[in-house]
Amino acid sequence: MEGRPHSGWFLLERVAPRWRWPILVATAVLCGLGIVVGRASNATSYASDDPEACLNCHVMENAYGTWSHGSHARVTVCNDCHVPHSNPIAKYAFKGMDGMRHSFVFTVRGEPQVLRINPGAVPVVQGNCVRCHADRFEMIRLADTTERRCWDCHENFHGDVRSLSSSPNVDRPGLPPAGL
Repeated sequence: MEGRPHSGWFLLERVAPRWRWPILVATAVLCGLGIVVGRASNATSYASDDPEACLNCHVMENAYGTWSHGSHARVTVCNDCHVPHSNPIAKYAFKGMDGMRHSFVFTVRGEPQVLRINPGAVPVVQGNCVRCHADRFEMIRLADTTERRCWDCHENFHGDVRSLSSSPNVDRPGLPPAGL
């Protein structure tokens, strides 16, 4: 076998023959589970900028409802405020990390009763406020020079603070079934 190129699928010929089928079956099962979880969670929707993707998690209904009826809905989507815009790599890296954190917290039912912005997202959201509004308002310069954040004064972007159970009848658009 010395000097002969490996022709086995993923170099399985290096594995003892009794382990080849179990490894192939385990790999197939993991791939199948990945596909099922991806379709059930509507995973591809998170790569888009569609605000309705945020509604895959029911805890976002109040935020979606207040955004959709507010002034920002006419000119922005969720990602305009909540992800970095310095370059596509930063945007999708942030979305991926934030999405994995959200997935874990919501899967283990660890979300807090009142949702608050993650400390790591504070500079991103603040930077996006300044990015969009810097040329429109003279007072925006205060946001760059103080510890205050835009939402210290303009705190009703997503309505008053409410618990997860406080908005049972919020407007929710009909979404297509997962995987379509």
